[in-house]
Amino acid sequence: MLYGALRQTAAVLARTLCRPTIEGRENVPSTGAVLLASNHLSFVDSVVIPLAVRTRRVRFLAKSDYFEGTGVRGRATKALFDSLGAMPVRRGNARDAMLSLETMLDRLREGEACVVYPEGTRSRDGRLYRGRTGVAHLALESKAPVVPVAVTGTQHVQPIGAPVPRPHPFTVRFGTPMDFSTGYDHLSPARARREITDRIMDAIHGLSGQERAAGYNTLTSEE
Repeated sequence: MLYGALRQTAAVLARTLCRPTIEGRENVPSTGAVLLASNHLSFVDSVVIPLAVRTRRVRFLAKSDYFEGTGVRGRATKALFDSLGAMPVRRGNARDAMLSLETMLDRLREGEACVVYPEGTRSRDGRLYRGRTGVAHLALESKAPVVPVAVTGTQHVQPIGAPVPRPHPFTVRFGTPMDFSTGYDHLSPARARREITDRIMDAIHGLSGQERAAGYNTLTSEE
């Protein structure tokens, strides 16, 4: 009930204040597991993508700090993130990264929709960085279709470091679903993950039109 109420309130506010443009919503399956692989420009991406899907609940990963606060504010923050479909994860080392992937993989195996950001963290300069292969691991293990997603304008809705969103138009584009359930058995696991990740990033780039960066983005403490 709280999720529904928050979703409806956020949707009305977004339409009124930000005049969003949503393209390709029909590409998101209404049932069954699906992995939404998106570029990442702002914290608010994890709110606007689920709002854009509209037909189903969408899960996303959020740092565990949001769930571990104390007092009234801490409890309110935890309730908010729980209701929005967030899954708490710790960041900092390879073990934490693997645990976060397994958390999302469990949700996909249960037939849920999940958002993943292959770049790993928000782009501070607007460029599209090289994808990390965790997205391919999820696709291969879950056999879920991957829908490439591009957000534009959300960096103006909530710039990095801004405490609250502000009115600004944004766009969410959903691309054609990609199937990686077969066709990669002849490759080594590492090579298959790299090829799949690169294909996903190419699809995201085709939707976003961002300048591409040659390397990986760097995780910050704000993520």
